[in-house]
Amino acid sequence: MRFQVLHEARGQLRLRAVQPRMTMEQADLLDAYIRALDGVETVTVHERTMGVIIGYRGERDALVRALALFNYEKARTEVQVYNQTGRALSREYKEKIVFHVLRHYGRRLFLPAPARHALSVLRALPRFATAAKDLLHGRLTVEVLDGVAIGVSMLTGDFNTAGSVQFLLKLGDYLDEWTHKKSVDDLARSMSLNVEKVWLQAENGTQVLVPLEQVVPGDCVVVHTGHVIPLDGVLSEGEVMLNQASLTGESVPVAKRPGDAVYAGSVVEEGNCLLCVTGAVGGSRYDRIVQMIEDSERLKSGVETRAASLADKLVPWCLGGSALTYLLSRNLTRAVSVLMVDFSCALKLAMPLSVLSAMREASRYNITVKGGKYLEKVSQATTVIFDKTGTLTHACPTVVDVVGFNDKKPSEMLRVAACMEEHFPHSVANAVVRAAQERGLEHREMHSEVEYVVAHGIATRLGSRRAVIGSYHFVFEDEKTIVREEDRARFDSLPRQYSHLYLAIGGVLCAVICIFDPLRPEAREIIRALHEVGIEKTVMLTGDSEHTAAAVAEELGVDEYHAEVLPEDKAGFIQNEQAQGRTVIMIGDGINDAPALSLADVGVAIGSGANIAREVADITIAAEDLRELVYLKRLSDHLMRRIHRNYRFVMGFNGSLIALGALGILPPATSALLHNSSTLLLSMDCMTDLMRESAEGA
Repeated sequence: MRFQVLHEARGQLRLRAVQPRMTMEQADLLDAYIRALDGVETVTVHERTMGVIIGYRGERDALVRALALFNYEKARTEVQVYNQTGRALSREYKEKIVFHVLRHYGRRLFLPAPARHALSVLRALPRFATAAKDLLHGRLTVEVLDGVAIGVSMLTGDFNTAGSVQFLLKLGDYLDEWTHKKSVDDLARSMSLNVEKVWLQAENGTQVLVPLEQVVPGDCVVVHTGHVIPLDGVLSEGEVMLNQASLTGESVPVAKRPGDAVYAGSVVEEGNCLLCVTGAVGGSRYDRIVQMIEDSERLKSGVETRAASLADKLVPWCLGGSALTYLLSRNLTRAVSVLMVDFSCALKLAMPLSVLSAMREASRYNITVKGGKYLEKVSQATTVIFDKTGTLTHACPTVVDVVGFNDKKPSEMLRVAACMEEHFPHSVANAVVRAAQERGLEHREMHSEVEYVVAHGIATRLGSRRAVIGSYHFVFEDEKTIVREEDRARFDSLPRQYSHLYLAIGGVLCAVICIFDPLRPEAREIIRALHEVGIEKTVMLTGDSEHTAAAVAEELGVDEYHAEVLPEDKAGFIQNEQAQGRTVIMIGDGINDAPALSLADVGVAIGSGANIAREVADITIAAEDLRELVYLKRLSDHLMRRIHRNYRFVMGFNGSLIALGALGILPPATSALLHNSSTLLLSMDCMTDLMRESAEGA
């Protein structure tokens, strides 16, 4: 496909697609294709002008070559585009606003005064009906204020003011709807599933790992413990316990049996199942997340709730102030000027928009926040607790050695271990699978149904023998595995600088896999930076031995550490911190971290970790860099400062308008214009980037 370069600067290209016209579907395809290219940071595609703006890092020539290879038919098979991309929403509201403005000024220019007045009355009838309904139910709402203000203006013959107020109110309604829906839309897409591959059940009964895009309704996929349900479907085999927190907000697992419907986004906490797919990729999950965001109280922070409550309480005072102004001045115009101003619009709109905007800004930095109250909690946090493996250590541990026992070949044991571990995504499991691939050890499914034992390991059967792989406690203490006497000396001399994964078959140790799990290079810096942004206490929890944990804790500089902990120990530690009045952030990545993530004031999951950890957590960060934690804390702090600043502005500015209106300095139309304009400008300010604002302020 051909593109014309319109403008070029360092790290940015502005292009125009050379084609007669561009549909919204084509624009979405082009956007998704470019966004998936290496080095691309930002993409904006305008379907009307066929313009493309690309922000990138790295080689320009590689980007240009990739663009030259683009075509729509190929893109349809290569990239995934969600049914809802926000493009249609933006076009809808842009057109509504343009036509609203044209209609308003067209009527003023071309309609005679009597016709304008009659039309103004007709347009006001729905607002009068809403106001009357609220009054009949004993509610004094902002709709009552609007209805009284418009009605009084009409009764006094000031139809121009009444028409202007209605125009501004309707324009405000459109902008409110657009900004809110766009924020929810952006957030929902950032929370949508990030499943790339699934285990497809082939006709011969084998399992094949395939891209999610290749799955169609009617296919059957296998979902194991700890995995997310990738698509809507019906269970055809297996009984499972599902965590549906991401859909319903309720973290209590629900039992599902063959014949039951299950939905994309649920996580299998226990059991394995065969799912017959009924839903297509990209749609249903998005719709339910949107509904959850709009309905769930989890979105609302404490400051949002308090602001909304205060706005409702101020409505009677506005009405009372208007009545008092008339009684004292006997001037109806002054009383109407007071009615034109209320606190509700700004308070109820600006606060949620600030939160939604912050959540959207966080998503651009690969941070998914599931509710505004979690940002408020992050700003209040005093204790940060880290799981070690896969969190403080590098997200990609490596297998450095495989030691065979019981006369087993190391390569064959690594093959068996990879076959068992590939079903349960965890950083250590991924390391085993990757090591087998690097050594060219291809494997087929050689075992029966596998069982994941939380915080311990995996058990299955190879033929008639039980096979287990996992921690020392699981393999030797729980499973009573033995080490042959002739292998004892070699077992005792295993290198202690590595973590060990034990594999036993038939109750006898057959291999020890040595894992090197280096600390993240930024880990020590992050501990220091968290203290600088207000965190009082950093804690490391690990299942490692006391000796290993002490060495890591000293290197990191954490305030406190605990070794050889189990999932229940992590939960107990969090409860103890909360009992002391501390607000706790828990950061983890594994299935065994799920209870602690749920219990903490804010659970933060690493993006490369287990699906259940990501679903149970309140916030998910990408695995590339722990500095995102510091960014999250700063973003939350800036959000709370913005909310409190906006609160002071709304109270001060609107209070001044009421005073000026009561004194007769501002006429009703001017009061309405200033009030609505300030609300819209404040809303626009709430949608600006918090971190950019803070950088400019610095």
